[in-house]
Order: sequence, then structure tokens, then C-alpha cells
Amino acid sequence: MTRRAVARGIGHYLPERIVPNSEFEASLDTSDEWIKTRSGIEQRHFAAEDESTSDLATKAARAALDHAGLSPDDIDGIIIATSTPDLTFPSVGTMVQSKLGMTHGFAFDVQAVCAGFIYALSTANALIVAGQAERLLVIGAETFSRILDWQDRSTCVLFGDGAGALVLEAATGDGTNADRGILATDLQSDGRYRDMLYVDGGVGTTGTSGKLRMQGNLLFRQAVEKLSQTADTALAKVGLASTDVDWIVPHQANIRIIAGTARKMNVPMDRVILTVQDHGNTSAASIPLALSVGVRDGRIKPGDLILSEAIGGGLAWGAVALRW
Repeated sequence: MTRRAVARGIGHYLPERIVPNSEFEASLDTSDEWIKTRSGIEQRHFAAEDESTSDLATKAARAALDHAGLSPDDIDGIIIATSTPDLTFPSVGTMVQSKLGMTHGFAFDVQAVCAGFIYALSTANALIVAGQAERLLVIGAETFSRILDWQDRSTCVLFGDGAGALVLEAATGDGTNADRGILATDLQSDGRYRDMLYVDGGVGTTGTSGKLRMQGNLLFRQAVEKLSQTADTALAKVGLASTDVDWIVPHQANIRIIAGTARKMNVPMDRVILTVQDHGNTSAASIPLALSVGVRDGRIKPGDLILSEAIGGGLAWGAVALRW
């Protein structure tokens, strides 16, 4: 028998404020058509002034716990993927732990920008497989609206705020790729590409939070190749191929990157969960948000093989093969 990290519950939260593309037309040389054509985005959500990343994460966590039929007392630990923490420290994880009323277990953050949820899932899987935890909350949460340059039309129209949460619990399987749970992960990074996507501030340099900067065309050329490679690598580790995948649940960065990766993997777009049109790029929150939408609307069913992949600043990228 093989110990697996199996999905028990899923949930998400989006701030109330919906920002359509047309809202940018008054202050930027842009249009709804230009944004949709270049990115596939039609709208996004922005957090309220009094709403922090930990607030979004906590609401997503409660939704996931409700879906799982569990309470915070049933959880051993919290892992949060975010690049937009409330404070430099303590971690968003400990803030969510407090807001959930948890006085036991552990909590910490993982920072790999848009690939953060993949890194957090891989970390959670390792902890469960090693027997160090029985149930974990894995959350992706971001308030990217706080680090956007509102004069830069190439970036500020692309991102949104939100959170998604997944409850993972230990279970036993037969040790085959037919098992439920996380079957394989693949993590990669290459710091030589740092300048393609970064924030121009930080505690150790400017003493400010900084603003997001991106070389979109260069990043696009890296993204499709690296995402398809990491997806194939993760699947090959357990003797699977893209033809075995029921659903790709990708990082929702850009419809052209998503479509290009699916095409390179020979997976039709009707087997891809898309939310980029409604949420924009929510960085580490985008995969759990899309996963939650796919489960809640009935497309993702027990036994389905899911492949998730993401790439973000660093550059950091990776993939997870998970049987729901």
C-alpha cells in the first residue's frame, strides 16, 4: 500500500468588486477589445481597501472546509502560496490560522509567484507522504492590485485578486497511477530569467513594496515551452501521457499561453478549465480558483486525472498530476 495526499475539499473566494475592462479606458490608452484580444481577460476582482490577503485566504479556507465537511480542529497545518502578504512578517499562514481559531498545528507561506500553488501542493504532498501531517489546508491567495502600476497598460489590466483553498488528507492507495490523490510533481526554476517578471522593490533594497514589472513577449516565449515540458515530465514519472488527462487546470495567466500549451500537449481546449476571462491573472490563487470552479460546476468528477501547471517570476515553474 502507498500513502497518498488525496483531495478532500475545495473552495474559493473572490472580492465583491468586479472591474470590467471598460473601467481602464478612462485612464489608459486601451480598450476592452485590446485587452480581450491580447489576454482573453474580460473582468477581474479587486479587494476592498480594508481587505487583505489573509482575509481572502481565510474565506477560501472556510469554503474548502465546508465542502470537506471538516472544521479547523481537523487540520494539522496550513500552507499558503502568496507573493502579496499582509506584512513582511509574520506569515499569512499564521494569520489565517488565527482567524480560523486554530491554536494547534503549524502554518507557513511559500513564495514562488504564479507557480506558488504548485510549489505549495508539492510541499504539502511531501509532508503527508512522510507522515508528518494527516490533513493540510493548501491555499493560494493574492492581492496583486496592491503592487500594480496603474500607468502601465501592459501589466495593470492583466491581474486580479482572489483566493482558492484545497484540503488534502492522507489515504492509502495501491501504488499505481489509478490511485486517487497527488500522483507526481515536477518543480523547476532558473534565476537567469529574473528580469522577465519581478517587483522593483523590497525590504532589503528599496524598503518599499515596489511595483510589478514584466517583459511580456519574452515571458510568453519561455512559458509555452517550459509549461508543456514540466507537464510531460510530471505525467511520465507515473507512466502517464497527455492523452490520459481528463482536465488541464492551468495557471490562468493569458489565453494565448494556455491555448499554446494545450496545443503543444495535444489536448483539446474543451478539456481545459478556463477562468482567466472572469478572474484575470490571480497569480498563486489562479489554479485553486479554477479547480474550485471546475469542481463546483460539475465538470471535474471523482476519478478524473487533472494536470495543473504554472510559471511565474524567478523564473519558477512546475506541474502536478492529481487524480480527483
